[in-house]
Amino acid sequence: MGDRENSLIKLQDLASFLDEGSFDDNMQQLAAIAARVLNAENCSLMLLTESEDEAAGGDDMCLRVCGSCGSLPAAAYKENTRTGEGIAGRVVATGKALFIEDIERSEFAQWARRANDPRKSLLSSPIAINGKTIGVINISGHRQARSFTKDDLSLLEVVALFVGKAIQVVQLQNILRSRFTQMALMQFAEKDIGGALECAVANPDQVARILAKSFYKEMTRAGFGSSQIINAASEIVGQLSVSLSRHSKRIEQQTAG
Repeated sequence: MGDRENSLIKLQDLASFLDEGSFDDNMQQLAAIAARVLNAENCSLMLLTESEDEAAGGDDMCLRVCGSCGSLPAAAYKENTRTGEGIAGRVVATGKALFIEDIERSEFAQWARRANDPRKSLLSSPIAINGKTIGVINISGHRQARSFTKDDLSLLEVVALFVGKAIQVVQLQNILRSRFTQMALMQFAEKDIGGALECAVANPDQVARILAKSFYKEMTRAGFGSSQIINAASEIVGQLSVSLSRHSKRIEQQTAG
């Protein structure tokens, strides 16, 4: 059986992907499955999110790594890539997949992460949901020590379609599990749950703000004072810090392994 047939069989893993655990864990699983399909050692998933750069007004969108397979420095999860910047930024800006035969001889040489790896080719494709680009999937390091080809790029574009659908399923299922989220979105969308769900998938940053406002209003209505609300917010930040710390340690262990 040839590589192409094997890859098509492996696509079944993406087609039947069901989320279990946290969103971070789901993204790690998707990256690992995508890497297997492309017979690659390294895969990273990057999603668009609102920039935290106050100098930019906080309105610009940037890419952040949300899942990976293979050797990716833990620090990469803290990096922001703006639209048009680097390989992933170019893919988002153009909405087109990108094949680079030799990263060190390309215009993107300054963004090369693995200088000691003799395999210099890499692939990058946009991830879309309902025709809107939400992120990028990057592939490098073929396991057979060969260069990727344009045929591999075509396969990655198919994989990106499955990844986009899988992310959509994860987001929708997470929303449907939370009654608080459902109520907040329904209030925002004036009882149009279909429009609310579409909003959630297309713009998760906006949904996060909606939930934050709803959380504040509900606690106020329940009679909690400012100090109690601040304590609740601090608890959320504390839980997030613990989760991020665990996730970072997992990445470092995978990198070391």
